[in-house]
Amino acid sequence: MIRLSVNINKIATLRNARGGNQPDLTKVAIDCEKFGAQGITVHPRPDERHIRYNDVRQLKGVVTTEFNIEGNPTPEFVDLVLKNKPNQVTLVPDDPAQLTSDHGWDTIKNKQFLIEVIGKFKNAGIRTSIFIDADMKLIEGAAKTGTDRIELYTESYALKYPVNPNEAIAPFIQAAKLAKELGLGLNAGHDLSLVNLNYFAKKIPWLDEVSIGHALICDSLYYGLENTIQLYLRELKV
Repeated sequence: MIRLSVNINKIATLRNARGGNQPDLTKVAIDCEKFGAQGITVHPRPDERHIRYNDVRQLKGVVTTEFNIEGNPTPEFVDLVLKNKPNQVTLVPDDPAQLTSDHGWDTIKNKQFLIEVIGKFKNAGIRTSIFIDADMKLIEGAAKTGTDRIELYTESYALKYPVNPNEAIAPFIQAAKLAKELGLGLNAGHDLSLVNLNYFAKKIPWLDEVSIGHALICDSLYYGLENTIQLYLRELKV
């Protein structure tokens, strides 16, 4: 079964808008699990514009499913992850000024850096994943870094899906097959939604996990959080 990890960054954005503790991020994480989510994802950025480093420390004590911390492996991020030991760390090549993640790693150019960082996490018993475009050479490069998994960056799929689903999914199927051949676990995320998720899951049924935040939180404004999580879980049944 493909696991659903709920990214709760947008909950933190809403909380931070008023400077208090509403909505309560910790309670939302607990409720997401209670409603069926099989994981919680957070992406702390250096400016802490949504998830704060202290949020990570608090969530470590309450998340009972799978805790996934994603972000750019700066020294501060690496230290945060090593001290809080999530089930998984997802490495994302974010620039601090980026509004959201918009590209994956160049695993050829950054091979040595990734080997060193991944080695630190693996020595601590933390599963690693690399955020990556559906590019065959870069996936081959990922396999040489020692990472356990890759996370396919799916924005291009989401953009093309309404026009031509077959064309949109084609490079991701190729990438997923190669990852499987290379012995890499497979995650996916970015702009997956109730509109396009089921098709993606049906075409790549050996996915380990999808990480979904923005679309899921937006849908929950209309459908409610519990019902929305159930709707997403239903889309993942293939």
